[in-house]
Amino acid sequence: MVNPKIFKAYDIRGTYPDELNEDVACKIGQAFVEFTHAKKVVVGRDVRLSSPALSRSLIKGIIDQGADVIDIGMVSTPMLYLAVISYRTSCGIMVTASHNPKEYNGFKLCERNAIMLNENTGIKEIENLVVKGKFKKKRQGQIIETIFLREYTESILKLVNCQKIKGLKIVVDAGNSVAGLVIPEIFKRIDCELTPLYFKPDGNFPNHNPNPSDPGSLLDLQKMVKEKSADLGVAFDGDADRVFFIGRKGEQIPGDLITALLAKDILKGNRGEKIMYSLNSSRIVRETIQKSGGTPIVSRVGSAFIKDQVRKEKAIFAGEASGHYYFKTLNYTDNADLVMLKVMEILSKEKKTLTELIRPFKKYWQSGEMNFEVENKQAKILEIEKQYSDGRISHLDGLSVDYKDWWFNIRPSNTEDLLRLVVEAETEGLMKEKVKEITKIIKRK
Repeated sequence: MVNPKIFKAYDIRGTYPDELNEDVACKIGQAFVEFTHAKKVVVGRDVRLSSPALSRSLIKGIIDQGADVIDIGMVSTPMLYLAVISYRTSCGIMVTASHNPKEYNGFKLCERNAIMLNENTGIKEIENLVVKGKFKKKRQGQIIETIFLREYTESILKLVNCQKIKGLKIVVDAGNSVAGLVIPEIFKRIDCELTPLYFKPDGNFPNHNPNPSDPGSLLDLQKMVKEKSADLGVAFDGDADRVFFIGRKGEQIPGDLITALLAKDILKGNRGEKIMYSLNSSRIVRETIQKSGGTPIVSRVGSAFIKDQVRKEKAIFAGEASGHYYFKTLNYTDNADLVMLKVMEILSKEKKTLTELIRPFKKYWQSGEMNFEVENKQAKILEIEKQYSDGRISHLDGLSVDYKDWWFNIRPSNTEDLLRLVVEAETEGLMKEKVKEITKIIKRK
């Protein structure tokens, strides 16, 4: 029996083994080949304890359906994407549950050129095929095992000026994810001092959960940055496709402000280019893009959605408040390693601390993303819309309402049974007032 709950808006995800097991993994492999007509599929996996077993079953389903598999083993999601791009005829599947706790696992699916599937471009069709479970036996595909780490590292380092990145003290928290395998290879090629935290891959995630957006998971990194008087702290999530930054005094730098910093730098040599940002980002992101000579484009939240839109718009760069960043130079895939290197390059060039570089972007007061459990998410959003009908309303993703001196967005989570709220205002008092006001409506029976 297949649990339909595992098929999300932009990936497949559930608890192992009750929601997601080897039998389901095999069927997903078969359904993926039938839907994409893939001849070759690149398969990678994260460090989770269930990933090897699920990967083996997934591969069995793929080869049973007649496609060959390029098995690149334990890798980060950005490595999987670049492998798919490098092996031009291939599609790809990453076995991962990203930042979820250790009992979860899942699959990120992409077609040729690492174009991700979402609920509108294939996941629903794959769900239907898995539920039916009727697949015709075809010729057995082959399995080719290969190591992609060196090729990946060289490809990423070509996208920055390594000679300009020097003299920095960096603390990196790999969170026991596969980032612990990738980061040492990168630092072999740059003249900076690396202090590693939790580099040993371990699917138990023994030191903290693999979600850097949880402030508790950053405490050890913040402490070490201050102890080492480091220039920068860097944290990765479970599949190392999201990245978070800590300043010299241990302060967390919001992801949307990193988008603004990178946009300003990228536009120095690319005036007029489009840059995309997620709608839960601060207004300062749009203002910075405009001031730097770029064209700002807002996107709904979610990796697969923003990747789809950024390709259509042919934007040069995109950033999400959640720590995902996308590059045209990498065929619009997200890459946390390149973001880390770009930030280090800016620090080296500007001869300023990250705190100093970010300070001009701290113009507004934002609540951060708050989560609420609600029985009927859509009904609650409609109730809130009636209350704020005098504002400028958008339904790009949930409900966004803009006023002159404040705005908010409330949207249903794509991966959990939650409503997510962000409020931003020109003053701290107004922001807190509006948070309290909207929260009261959300909690009202």
